[in-house]
Amino acid sequence: MSDDNGPMTALRAPFTTLALRRTVFCVAGVVGAVAILAAPAIVPGAAALNLWATGAMSVQPAPVVAPVFLVLFPLTIALLLVLATPAGRALGAVHRTLARRLLDEQVDAPPPRRGRRIADGPGWRALGYGLLKIPLAIPEGYGAFCYVFGIVNLSYPVWWPLFRNHPPGTTLDPVRALTPFGTLGTRTFGGTLIIAAAGLAMLLAAPWLMRAGTTLDVAAMRRLLGPPRLAERVRELQASRAQAIDDAATMMRRLERDLHDGAQIRLATLALNLGMAREKFDDDPEQARELLALSHQGAKDALAELRELVRGIHPPVLDNGLGDALATLATSSAIPVTVTVDLPVRPAPAIETIAYFCASELLANAAKHSRASRIALSVNGKRTPTAEDDGVGGHLTLNVGDDGVGGADPDGPGLSGLARRIAVVDGRMRVHSPAGGPTRIGIELPTYV
Repeated sequence: MSDDNGPMTALRAPFTTLALRRTVFCVAGVVGAVAILAAPAIVPGAAALNLWATGAMSVQPAPVVAPVFLVLFPLTIALLLVLATPAGRALGAVHRTLARRLLDEQVDAPPPRRGRRIADGPGWRALGYGLLKIPLAIPEGYGAFCYVFGIVNLSYPVWWPLFRNHPPGTTLDPVRALTPFGTLGTRTFGGTLIIAAAGLAMLLAAPWLMRAGTTLDVAAMRRLLGPPRLAERVRELQASRAQAIDDAATMMRRLERDLHDGAQIRLATLALNLGMAREKFDDDPEQARELLALSHQGAKDALAELRELVRGIHPPVLDNGLGDALATLATSSAIPVTVTVDLPVRPAPAIETIAYFCASELLANAAKHSRASRIALSVNGKRTPTAEDDGVGGHLTLNVGDDGVGGADPDGPGLSGLARRIAVVDGRMRVHSPAGGPTRIGIELPTYV
């Protein structure tokens, strides 16, 4: 669904705002890791500096220094235990803010602390993230180093003629450049071209190194800085329940409005025409026949409208399975649609209905906005290895792609509404639609609910 590995993307990657934001995030991560490493040594280091400044260490080092550190070491440990969870929560809040503002990654905050600090689970997990930040800072720092010094190394041929314009025969000290494999030195302009080539390689590799480091970092954040998995699951279920109630109420209001404004009026008109026809049957048979004809047409229109309402609740074509329903749906599309269905197990009726309406809305959006010449629609089902014979535990994936102009907004009213609707059954949606296309939208649903 992505073309992130294309050559043009690789060349553009260092010059995007995302690369700059990742660099700031990585540098902040390295600074934070250094601060975490230095924190335990602050109190003993301050005491040692004070003793050195007063000359106590040079006069009587052993009798003075040893008792001081025997007292300061347990004091430092006790102080760290008291401040551990508040410091961990503060550190977590800072990194969640950095991830949101620089990486566009939203990590929900854990619940506030209740009770004693020693029993603050989220605080201890945040402290664990702080300790894990130390090894995570290695790839981040390496990527930021390549990015910053790659730009610096690229500049060597530019400034060399400005500052190394000495007369011929002058012996110059070599200028040095930092690379991941050591330093490069040169006394000539030709050597700066080698440094610039190394800088270009560093600059091209830096975004991918930083991406790997930040991906691991965000994964650790979600695991350690977010709410506990049980609490997050409860929150998701509460939101899903509220969304299901809202959707049901919206559907009931829509059905009531459609029945009142459509079928009910047609049926009332039908009853009125039949009554008038009965009154005119003896006196004016010709007008009675016209009223009967109008009543007949009104009955057919009311039946057609009622069928449309029923189809909006549960399309009858789904009785033959999702594959036939999607094939029928594709024939009514204004853009040619290729349909591929591979479902080893038939999903639950509710899942089939959701998948059908999602496909219908995505095809309608593509026809309306994409300016595409073709659409590919596929549905694939899969069982998990632990699923029983009834298929519980499997999932299906609905993919819709087109060759249009792209630019689909996941936060727009259409796609965000779909995302909320499928979240009711723990569904997930992925959208890849860069400007210029192509658009790829994937929806994953459980096989059973």
